[in-house]
Amino acid sequence: MKLLAAVVLVAGLAGVAAWGGEAFAGDEHRGTCVFEKLTGQDYKFCRGDLEVFYPELGDVGCTYIPKCNQYRKRISKEWRSPKIAYPQADKNKKYVLIMVDPDAPNRANPKYRFWRHWIVIDIKGTDLRAGKLKGHVLTDYGRPTPPSQSGYHRYQFRLYEQPAHEAISLSPEEEASLGSWPMERFVEQFRLGSPVASTQFLTQHHSD
Repeated sequence: MKLLAAVVLVAGLAGVAAWGGEAFAGDEHRGTCVFEKLTGQDYKFCRGDLEVFYPELGDVGCTYIPKCNQYRKRISKEWRSPKIAYPQADKNKKYVLIMVDPDAPNRANPKYRFWRHWIVIDIKGTDLRAGKLKGHVLTDYGRPTPPSQSGYHRYQFRLYEQPAHEAISLSPEEEASLGSWPMERFVEQFRLGSPVASTQFLTQHHSD
């Protein structure tokens, strides 16, 4: 992950970004769209160069999703699952990807932590290196949909090496509900250990 202060997008120029605080020249009536990087403890969560790409935004790892260009609305209502890449993946290993929201219903009172958004297992290292997320889906991708007036939510991506010959699954009770998922118990049960890489982005309801 590039440790840069900000990404600036020229509003209306889809997919075009400038790094290091420089904006591309555009129509004088178009504003600029600033991508802010996370700081403090939120920044420290990001480690290992796990890359998460959404259309137009590029790698959203360790950033706030800006409201301009309806990006918060589009990530919640329009765009499908992001492209995931991990260039350091071992070609001879398999991986597990977990996406969760630890801030349900809000960060001050996360009584439904963790909200499960996506689980994919049996991901080959060769596919991860190429940015092709192929594997067995335990939980279909759920778009980030923070409730109105609930503040910023963290959407966390954790990548684990998958132990050989480990049959990973969700229990019927886990499958019945996305909220209040005991992620730590799942990780311990299937001996996943610590993530080899992790990243997150923050967003809030598009009308806030």
